[in-house]
Amino acid sequence: MFAPRKPRHPLLRLAVGLVGLALLAALLVVGVVVGTAMLAAGLVRRLLTRGGRTQARGGSVVEAEYRVVDKPVHTLPY
Repeated sequence: MFAPRKPRHPLLRLAVGLVGLALLAALLVVGVVVGTAMLAAGLVRRLLTRGGRTQARGGSVVEAEYRVVDKPVHTLPY
């Protein structure tokens, strides 16, 4: 079966390492560019849909009664 192995020649080994680093750097740059584009598109969409102003949430209000529950006291048996 196919098993990738390091080349024996030192210059070829260096070249393969540099290609790997270049590929890693390219993927990092592409990821940063795509992430920035997604953030910019989201901000533009938000500005266009809201018209630059804040909107109130829907008109429904949930009312409830609350009570504070004390923490249980734990005693360790000696």
